[in-house]
Amino acid sequence: MTPQAVLNQPLTLPHGTVIKNRLLKSAMSEALGDRDGAPTPEHTRLYQAWADGGIGLCITGNVMIDRGALGEPGNVVIEDDRHMAALQAWAKAATSHGTQCWVELNHPGKQAPKGLNKETVAPSAVPFRADMKAFFATPRELKPAEVRALIQRYGKAAGIVQQAGFSGVQIHGAHGYLVSQFLSPHHNCRTDDWGGTPAKRRRFVLEVYRAMRKAVGPDFPIGIKLNSADFQRGGFTEEESLDTIRALADASIDLIEISGGTYEAPAMTGVKINKEPVKESTRQREAYFLEFAEKARAAVKTPLVVTGGFRTARGMAEAIQSGAVDMVGLARMLAIEPDAPKRLLAGKKPVHQIKPITTGIKAIDKLGLLEISWYTGQLKRIGRGEAPKPNESGLWVFAKQAWHMALAGRTKRPPTKLRAS
Repeated sequence: MTPQAVLNQPLTLPHGTVIKNRLLKSAMSEALGDRDGAPTPEHTRLYQAWADGGIGLCITGNVMIDRGALGEPGNVVIEDDRHMAALQAWAKAATSHGTQCWVELNHPGKQAPKGLNKETVAPSAVPFRADMKAFFATPRELKPAEVRALIQRYGKAAGIVQQAGFSGVQIHGAHGYLVSQFLSPHHNCRTDDWGGTPAKRRRFVLEVYRAMRKAVGPDFPIGIKLNSADFQRGGFTEEESLDTIRALADASIDLIEISGGTYEAPAMTGVKINKEPVKESTRQREAYFLEFAEKARAAVKTPLVVTGGFRTARGMAEAIQSGAVDMVGLARMLAIEPDAPKRLLAGKKPVHQIKPITTGIKAIDKLGLLEISWYTGQLKRIGRGEAPKPNESGLWVFAKQAWHMALAGRTKRPPTKLRAS
């Protein structure tokens, strides 16, 4: 089969949902929400562009379950149905042309920039490494009742997503956010029912999944984005990740997207970890986490996705034909070229190539966070109806982001009190 023929194949998920092709738009934070956490017309315009561009499954950027726990300014927040009309408009655009659109539900845990929220909470009070403490506060450890309340928040938010007309939901269990923190022995030092052993560290994500499933019923798709590893000393390992994947498969999750890394070790952006060179086999096969996907495929039959590193239709098709994955995830490519899927599905090359984004300031560039800000800026341009700027200066974007963070910190949102239920 030609690469485009492979990518054009539909995929049927375990609960019966059919995705029209094998291309997935992985989550990228848009930061387009209004001051109350509602979606805006910019969301509608951006997701219409992706639906028009031919993507099969589109995962939204971070949607928070608690307005007192934002990951970045401009997050959409779903606590209740107060923004239902705006959510419905977003969903209608995002699901046009037979596109599946799932909302990625998240809580940042300790990965919330200092000053953005009134307080920062996490499984344990583990600080960031020394060179990041200026940007991120040491969190307060969650109380058991607060953990249970957060689980219920995930379930309630999933039910509202379904009511709004989206076609599925994804748990953000990767990249060092709250679910990922519960899974990691580095971030989770608890000795109660939520930590102390791998099984207890997995309990939070499994309870989140069960709460969502109870809210949406048996046929609404639920997926997860999960780290293959944290790439941090004492963190979440491949062995624990495989055990988590087995547990989620046993619980009948619909789709598992494999990624890796945290803010402190951003492997998901392609940054070298511990100065280890990129393997030639990885370079040839394009995807960052394909070798781990092969291990996951040997462990479960659940549909798998790998995001990170794909550049060509040939590389994408070979990953699917190998049997290691069922879909391929794209992200940064779609921030500068939203119609790239149409080109790939037609056997054409994308117009633009992904390249590293830097400021020229070593202390900033080594953090790996500029990539997020730069690509978020491209999404905002599309949301405003403007064309992306593939050659925009990384230094200019960093300066703008620092200014916006300073302004956002002046008006902190009060946390909504967590109640056990």
